[in-house]
Amino acid sequence: MALGLQTALQWENVLVCLIGVTLGTAVGVLPGIGPTATVALLLPITFNFDPVASLIMLAGIYYGAQYGGSTTAILLNLPGESSAAVTALDGHQLARQGRAGLALATAALGSFFAGTVATVVLALFAPPLAEAALAFGPAEYFSLVVLGLIASIALASGSTTKALAMIVLGLLLGTVGQDLYTGRPRFTFGVRDLYGGLDFVTLAVAMFGLAEIIRNLEHQHSESLVTRHVQGLRLKRADVRRIVPPVLRGTTLGSLLGVLPGGGHVLASFTSYSLEKRVSRRPQTFGQGAIEGVAAPESANNAAAQTSFIPLLTLGLPAHPVMALLVGAFIIQGITPGPNVIDDEPELFWGLIASMWVGNLMLVVLNLPLIGVWVRLLRVPYQVLVPAIMVFAAIGCYSLGLNAWDVYLIAGLGIIGYLLIRWGCEPAPLLLGFVLGPLLEENLRRALIISRGDPSVFVTRPISLVLLVLAVAALMVSVLPLVRRGREQIFSEED
Repeated sequence: MALGLQTALQWENVLVCLIGVTLGTAVGVLPGIGPTATVALLLPITFNFDPVASLIMLAGIYYGAQYGGSTTAILLNLPGESSAAVTALDGHQLARQGRAGLALATAALGSFFAGTVATVVLALFAPPLAEAALAFGPAEYFSLVVLGLIASIALASGSTTKALAMIVLGLLLGTVGQDLYTGRPRFTFGVRDLYGGLDFVTLAVAMFGLAEIIRNLEHQHSESLVTRHVQGLRLKRADVRRIVPPVLRGTTLGSLLGVLPGGGHVLASFTSYSLEKRVSRRPQTFGQGAIEGVAAPESANNAAAQTSFIPLLTLGLPAHPVMALLVGAFIIQGITPGPNVIDDEPELFWGLIASMWVGNLMLVVLNLPLIGVWVRLLRVPYQVLVPAIMVFAAIGCYSLGLNAWDVYLIAGLGIIGYLLIRWGCEPAPLLLGFVLGPLLEENLRRALIISRGDPSVFVTRPISLVLLVLAVAALMVSVLPLVRRGREQIFSEED
């Protein structure tokens, strides 16, 4: 670690780290643009950098975006990053209640603590955690995703049946496009623009942003709610006592799930929210502005962002698209990511880890003073804010593929999202089903190919069996209150 700090604190590395986290925060704040697109665009710029400086900057962009993604999720209900979608559930409600400063300060401090702790985990437990992740095959990943989807029922504040229906709808939307193995188009209805599938940002902006705007336009009082007084950024002792346990649980969960390839940071944020709602003494407040609903997912996704470097640095396995781009950056710099990096490139390995501590400190120093700037957005008149949000969202979605089809999609999906909200269906389970659906299908098919079509592979492998048992238990816990209410209603009618 002394070698790492010596490397990370060189002035050129501090400078590129500052540039990286600043760009990452800006990218996270802007809805419609994610860290994957930004890292891809800036990758050529780093070709001429020193390998250590190049990777420090790219890493800073990634975990900086995890910080910034919460800002528009809280203020405008527009999650710019997939993992920030859960933060919008309670964060935006707090903003509507005039407590945006509290939500943003909680997100910043929780993210800083989680990122710092996860960096310690990365430094101490990278090899053993990588070995644990290596024990997960396709069957285990399938069971893990099933568990995550079932647990997400707790995200819905309404009917369990509707939450299940929204998960299924999300899974169906995730299958739109060409089949991964055969190349045949599915659910495209002859529209060639759908061959590449639906984009997450388009779906998230439509379901969370545009649908919320339409709902607000229906109720004139929403304008006053959004533009009312905003409290300060200082947390009271009561607020600190409320957020400490969720931050600790979210950090632990995110540190563990971030190691797993796939949507580890997304799964961590959804799962931590689900866990907090289960253990809370006031579960009815979730979705209505519970500060725990901001602290837990923000801590989880930032911890997962740090520990997702473990499989990359120790095994050469990218946990998600951003890590895949970093694999490309390693190779371009003439370095083969894997177990030999620790021995062959100690300055790079430990310098990158130490730079995360430096970067997390920079993010707090940058974000806390700038929170006042973002909060001022709430004072913009709603009739001015709405067209600006819609135009900016349309530009962001159009810039993803330079295709007008994405703009038509956010309009159509926004109307569908509004109708779903009117019918009492929450969009969060749909979004999780959409994100994890392709991962579920891919690992299901891989497991069946390896087992030659034998479905017993999911129950004969111990880890997979345990995860499926937990999924069944989670389903029973969700359904039991529904059954109990049904029985009470029958007995009351008989009386």
